[in-house]
Amino acid sequence: MEIDWFGLSCFRLRSREATVVTDPYEKSIGLKLPRPRADIVTISHNHAGHDYADGVAGNPKIINGPGEYEISGVFVTGVQTSHDKRGGKDRGKNTVYAINIEGLNICHLGDIGHAPTQAQMDLIGQVDILLVPVGGGNALNASDAAEVVSLFEPMVVIPMHYRAPDLTVKLDAVDKFIKEMGIKAPPPIESLNLKRESLPKETQVFILEMKQRE
Repeated sequence: MEIDWFGLSCFRLRSREATVVTDPYEKSIGLKLPRPRADIVTISHNHAGHDYADGVAGNPKIINGPGEYEISGVFVTGVQTSHDKRGGKDRGKNTVYAINIEGLNICHLGDIGHAPTQAQMDLIGQVDILLVPVGGGNALNASDAAEVVSLFEPMVVIPMHYRAPDLTVKLDAVDKFIKEMGIKAPPPIESLNLKRESLPKETQVFILEMKQRE
């Protein structure tokens, strides 16, 4: 399976069975989505930076909320969480997606604003690859994100939702998260190819370059 990052919280998960795009964004946030093609689009919450399904080619199935879904051999579980630390009273709800694709369990946290409860973690299940917001703003900041990583204990961590050139959303740089994790900053890579048998034995952080064109 191949993972590409288009900036903010938008990833493409491409496998033999299907392609998933998460949280596509409008150009109003300062970035230009290169119109990726997908079979499935997941939307964590309704906001211009996360729900622009029209920016994805291929007539994909749209998943926008909690529930269990099976599309083209991909299993997706949406788990309702909150966009803040007060049960959604400040910023509303957020959907976390557990995506099982090619035998890998990927968790996209969307714009979660709090550490998940045990009940939410039970619904999400085992996590091999964690896509976690780290830049603060309306989602987890660096220290909160590091805490959530320790809760899930994934083999692969890919930070998202942090400062990037031209992005109009005011966020912290990814460096703060790297410091909170107590690790040496890994060199950015263009994309990440993973199989279950190639997962690292201990938690490893990968920084993806932002893909600007197809």
